[in-house]
Amino acid sequence: MQLDGMLLLCRSQVDQLLTLRDCIDAVEKVFRLQGEGIILPPGILGVKADNGGLHVKAALLPGDRSYLVAKLNTNFLGNPTRFALPTIQGVIAIFDAANGSPLALLDSIDITIKRTAAATAVAAKFLATKTSSIATICGCGAQSRAQLRAVQLVLPLKKIHVFDLNQNVARNFASELSRELKIDTEAVHDLAPPIQTSDVVITCTTATQFFVHKQDVRPGTFIAAVGADDARKQEIDPALMASAKVIADSLDQCCAIGDTHHAIAKWLMSREDVYGELSEVVAGQKPGRISDREIIVFDSTGVAIEDAVAAAAVYEKARAGNVGTYFEFAA
Repeated sequence: MQLDGMLLLCRSQVDQLLTLRDCIDAVEKVFRLQGEGIILPPGILGVKADNGGLHVKAALLPGDRSYLVAKLNTNFLGNPTRFALPTIQGVIAIFDAANGSPLALLDSIDITIKRTAAATAVAAKFLATKTSSIATICGCGAQSRAQLRAVQLVLPLKKIHVFDLNQNVARNFASELSRELKIDTEAVHDLAPPIQTSDVVITCTTATQFFVHKQDVRPGTFIAAVGADDARKQEIDPALMASAKVIADSLDQCCAIGDTHHAIAKWLMSREDVYGELSEVVAGQKPGRISDREIIVFDSTGVAIEDAVAAAAVYEKARAGNVGTYFEFAA
């Protein structure tokens, strides 16, 4: 195979090349590099459409070979019911940072799913109690599957509660993941009781009103707030955000579009009340959990460095394994 021009990779090829374990290791490494000041802050741009929008997240990834990486994702909440299409679709473009040459164009769906789950796993590794064994996950889509697969790689989970507004979806999800992960997994119809007994709570929904209430969260709980990646979305009680130790994937993004944004809008907390960014904890610049009774919220809005490091790993494995198709613009 000729290794010239731009490499094209479809979703199934990306899935084949990127394991969750590899993605977790790569995301942890890139957060550490950011915390050490080696990686510059990424950039983000958003454009609204009538039924959704497009966002662009870009980052410079330094290394033996440096890359400029840009992800272009659309987010249309009505797609599954209106068009039988995924809510999120897009591509990731990789360029040579030395000369700007376009190197690859990848389907973004699998990378977005896995890097988001990997970020939660990294956060759980540093911020959850080491004995965390009971988890509740809210939402039973593709992201939730990846979240559980990733978190069980870093925590000794023994019991999982799953919740979805569609009870049939929740039951099928519980049955599937119970068989796959060999962990007792149960669908629940009421969120409060399982949250009250959980060490870990993960929210992966498109909700626009919070459903995780302050009074239901016990001391020591680690919460990964994953769904609020848009200013309209909300999953966590603002009063809970204000009372917890909040760690952001990106302070700027979380204050603009995450669950932190809603607590600030309610005048319950300020930007200065956010404890820090995950990169600072991973790099050892700030301690993570310092007490088994701390309630810690990881506000996860999705950052460009996660996309960049995952996409670069896929690109390099594809080249090494002669996977994909090459396209020459100048032809």
